[in-house]
Amino acid sequence: MESVRAVADWPVDNAAVAVVAAADGRVLGSTGPQAREFRLASVTKLLTAYATLVAIEEGAVEWDQPAGPEGSTVRHLISHVSGLAFDEHKALARPGTRRMYSNAGFEVLADTVHEASGIPFAEYLTEAVLAPLGMESSRLAGTAGAGGVSTCADLVRFAAEVQHPTLVSETTLDEATSVAFPGLSGVLPGFGHQKDNDWGLGFEIRDHKSPHWTGKNSSPRTFGHFGQSGTFLWVDPDAGVACVALTDRDFGQWAVDTWPAFTDAVLADL
Repeated sequence: MESVRAVADWPVDNAAVAVVAAADGRVLGSTGPQAREFRLASVTKLLTAYATLVAIEEGAVEWDQPAGPEGSTVRHLISHVSGLAFDEHKALARPGTRRMYSNAGFEVLADTVHEASGIPFAEYLTEAVLAPLGMESSRLAGTAGAGGVSTCADLVRFAAEVQHPTLVSETTLDEATSVAFPGLSGVLPGFGHQKDNDWGLGFEIRDHKSPHWTGKNSSPRTFGHFGQSGTFLWVDPDAGVACVALTDRDFGQWAVDTWPAFTDAVLADL
C-alpha cells in the first residue's frame, strides 16, 4: 500500500504499522519492526476494556455494579463518566454528567475486576485476552490505563478480534463500540474540547469530532484509541479495515499533523 510506504517519512526513529482487513484478518500492508516491543500508553485501555467485556460475559462483574465514587458503576468507569479526575482518585463531577477522561477510573475498573474474579488484573488480562489471541509478546507492565507493552504483530491479532470477535459475543462488542451516555461534552486529550465527546465502553468513537486523530474521511462509526507514546489502533467498520501504528516518539504536534492525513490515505488505498 502506497500509504503504508509513506510511513518512512514520519519524524520518528522507529515505527511499526499494519493495515488489517475485516473480512479475514489479512494484513493488507505493513512496515517497520513488527516484532519490536513498544509502550502502548493509553492504547492499553483497549486491552483492559476487552478483558472487562470478558468479565461481564463470565458474570464476574456487571455493568450496573457500584464501583468508584458514590453513584458510579462499572459502566461509568469504563466510559469515562465516573467523575474521577485524570490521574487522581478524586471525584470532580457527579457520575454521568461529564465526559472526564480518567486513567484513575481505569485503575478502579481493573481493581473491581480483580476483586470480583480473585485474580490480579494483569493475570486476568493475560488469561482472558492475550493468551487466547496468541499475543505472546504483550503484557501489562504498569497501570491498567497506560502500562501495556506490545508489538505490532500482536496488535494485528487484536485488531482482527475486534472486527470479528471470538472471545465475546458480537452483541457485547456492538454495545462496547456504540456511544455510552450520549450528548456529554468533554476534552479529548491532545485535541481539545468536544461538544459531543462520544465514547463507548472503553473504545473512543470518532462520530463527528473535530479535530480528531483519525481522518476526515473516517466513518463516524470508527472506534479505537491513541496513546501518548505515539501509538494508535483504529477500526473503521464501514471501510472494513483496521490500522495499528506503534512508534518510539511521544505524541505531539507531529502526530496531529501526520495521523489524520495518513488515515485518509489508507482509506483511499482500499
